[in-house]
Amino acid sequence: MAFVPVPKDLSKVKTKVALNLTKRQIVCFASAAAIGVPMYFITRGAIGNSAAVLVMMAVMLPLFFLAMYERDGQPAEVVLRNFLRAKFWPGKRPYVTENLYQYVEREATHFAQQESTAPGPTPAKKSNAGKE
Repeated sequence: MAFVPVPKDLSKVKTKVALNLTKRQIVCFASAAAIGVPMYFITRGAIGNSAAVLVMMAVMLPLFFLAMYERDGQPAEVVLRNFLRAKFWPGKRPYVTENLYQYVEREATHFAQQESTAPGPTPAKKSNAGKE
């Protein structure tokens, strides 16, 4: 009898359209082919066969990356957008914690300054009257 494994979390299962590829992958691969193959035929006569293949691969690789890369359930452009937003456009932090140690240190220095400047009882001077 045939055994088919069933994943525990069905939300991570992608629906495959054709050739075990998702719609996103089919669109990205088709657009890569639509851009890369004509690029190869156009540049083959001018720069040679090997260089034309390298140019075609350089043009097609970003689209392959967009089709295949996924991190934490997010596609490549969402990951890239989140990275750029966090790195170059940091917004205001909605919540800032208060450091308890800075508060204690500030209070301690304030207390020490008050004690050093506060007028207090002066110690009595010793008299030498009875020792003569």
